[in-house]
Amino acid sequence: MKRLRWPSWMPIDPYILLLLGTVGLAALLPARGTGADVASGASTGAIAFLFFLYGARLSTREAMDGVRHWRLHVTVLACTFVVFPLLGLASRGLVPVFLTDPLYQGLLFVTLVPSTIQSSIAFTSIARGNVPAAICAGSFSSLVGIVVTPLLAAALLGGSGGGFSADSVVKIVLQLLVPFVAGQLLRRWIGGFVARHRKVLGLVDRGSILLVVYTAFSEGMVQGIWHQVSPVRLAGLLAVEAVLLAVMLVLTWYGAKGLGFGREDRIAIQFAGSKKSLAAGLPMAGVLFGAQASLAVLPLMLFHQMQLMVCAVIARRRSHDPGADPSRERPAAPERTGAGSAGRSA
Repeated sequence: MKRLRWPSWMPIDPYILLLLGTVGLAALLPARGTGADVASGASTGAIAFLFFLYGARLSTREAMDGVRHWRLHVTVLACTFVVFPLLGLASRGLVPVFLTDPLYQGLLFVTLVPSTIQSSIAFTSIARGNVPAAICAGSFSSLVGIVVTPLLAAALLGGSGGGFSADSVVKIVLQLLVPFVAGQLLRRWIGGFVARHRKVLGLVDRGSILLVVYTAFSEGMVQGIWHQVSPVRLAGLLAVEAVLLAVMLVLTWYGAKGLGFGREDRIAIQFAGSKKSLAAGLPMAGVLFGAQASLAVLPLMLFHQMQLMVCAVIARRRSHDPGADPSRERPAAPERTGAGSAGRSA
């Protein structure tokens, strides 16, 4: 799909349009009865297959090699799994003035998912930062997030997470961790095949995410969840997420400076430590929230597109900094979507 023609400072991801179209389809033709059971079963299988592909594609050696730059990676992990969740918990004070409780749960979940890979790499390269560090930081965050995100959800969301319980832990193990480990174990034999057919399997990734979104939003429509979201609440959610992103961008940039990192490392930390992965978050939301997943998915979808647009502007401005190295190669375009790049963006 070709990128829509739009001002260069405002990149619109065509896959986000597909996601929104899927939401519209679920609103007009939600799955009911037997159709809902079929869609739910297909969604469960798609999630398992998606994480199997994650395991088959993600090189554990590359992720572990990134530990050598341990200060940078600890900083990114702290931003992703400590600072972000603390800000999410602080946003509890915005209920019920700006957010409803379900929207707050979705916003808190956004703060728990791992960082992206390809968009972090692309924006770091555009800004002429430390690209190898961004690659390792994003990969390591994705690998850690497979385990840490569900644990944080269990601790912070608890019983209020739309049905999160001991049964959800079992579902996480069976649908996420087991397929991921299986992919890692089989990577020796199927890794080459996956690499050769990356484009075709990328369509499988995107189709799986669309199925997850359709199932989640269909359940929300059938149960009347969307009557709880008014335009005013939606505007409030956008405002809160804009502030959250701005705070993280400032903290990662000036915090990294305070820790003594150089310009190139600060760029990698800012882009890897301020973003959240749609690809990893959507399947996890389907497992953790069940019928409430539609409201949990909405904040993540909005935050994902917002971070792409804002970070694209920042990356282009960083590329013109006096200390930037003009010899660094720029990619043609940033990540299409965290969702569409399960192999490119965990």
